[in-house]
Amino acid sequence: MLFKKLDHVEINTDQPERALAFYTGVLGFSVKSSHTVDGASPGSRISIVYLSLGDTGVELISHEGTSLAPAPAGEQLGYRGMALEVTDMDHAVEFLKSKGVEVVWGPHTKPGQYARAEILDPHGYHIELRQWL
Repeated sequence: MLFKKLDHVEINTDQPERALAFYTGVLGFSVKSSHTVDGASPGSRISIVYLSLGDTGVELISHEGTSLAPAPAGEQLGYRGMALEVTDMDHAVEFLKSKGVEVVWGPHTKPGQYARAEILDPHGYHIELRQWL
């Protein structure tokens, strides 16, 4: 097969330290590497931190010298969020609440199929939690 898997999700952030703390300290991602790129556009510099969780990656990207449009305030066409598989929904929800992360939807269980809940990252992006039953 030509296409193997979803490799990573890129997240633009104007709060790189806060985003890094959330994805590593709360969700358990580890830092794989980081680097900066000068001149991505004239007079700009981007810093990229590559994170991994299992075989899933997230790139946290911060921009210097470039202004970015604000994050969408509500539902929109296109990208909505990502989903993380959890081994135990109840324990995941309990852990997240102990870290101050609010569950904004669910958990909802479809018996014999899955349990599903949603949280928000520090930028308000949806992260689905999914436990396959």
